[in-house]
Amino acid sequence: MKDKFVSISNESQGLFKDKGSRFIAYAYPVSSEEEVKALIKELTAKHHGARHVCYAYRIFTFGKAQGKWRANDDGEPSGTAGRPILGQIDSAGLSNILVAVVRYFGGILLGVPGLINAYRSAAADAIANAEKVEKTATVWRQIEFTYENMPMVESFIKAQGLTAKNREFSEHCSMEVEIPLSLHDKIVKKLKKSVTFKENSDKSI
Repeated sequence: MKDKFVSISNESQGLFKDKGSRFIAYAYPVSSEEEVKALIKELTAKHHGARHVCYAYRIFTFGKAQGKWRANDDGEPSGTAGRPILGQIDSAGLSNILVAVVRYFGGILLGVPGLINAYRSAAADAIANAEKVEKTATVWRQIEFTYENMPMVESFIKAQGLTAKNREFSEHCSMEVEIPLSLHDKIVKKLKKSVTFKENSDKSI
């Protein structure tokens, strides 16, 4: 199953102006809805004088083509803000990204076509200013094994190109291994006779 996706590696900004209104866009790399909520709360506090803080996000979810997503108009006419922002995320083929657009009203109504164009243009500018990066969805698993099995475990990890950390070697050894989600079940099956997989794991998409 697909476990690779394209995201952004850095926060970026964009700007669009029309008839006195300013649309300030922010693009953030994110990996959870909790991060999204925290960032929107932070932006809302930072721009307390703004009329709207509209946003959209898409988060990669292993095994689900569309992942997790949401488009929020924050009081703008339905479909004029969140959806155009999400459209730019999808046009760029990105996941694990939040794009929020802060609007400062300039006193002149833009109408539905004008709003769609403004939010779309601001989002596109922020996305264009961000560095793109390909990522692999992974999960960290803690494994335990005997000292006698250490050479085999180390050899297997090296052969599979896996990353390990927090190694502890004694009579009973342990380490944490980062496994691509698409290979998880296969690797567990190959190692389960020689190691014990602890239940606690942390997805690090």
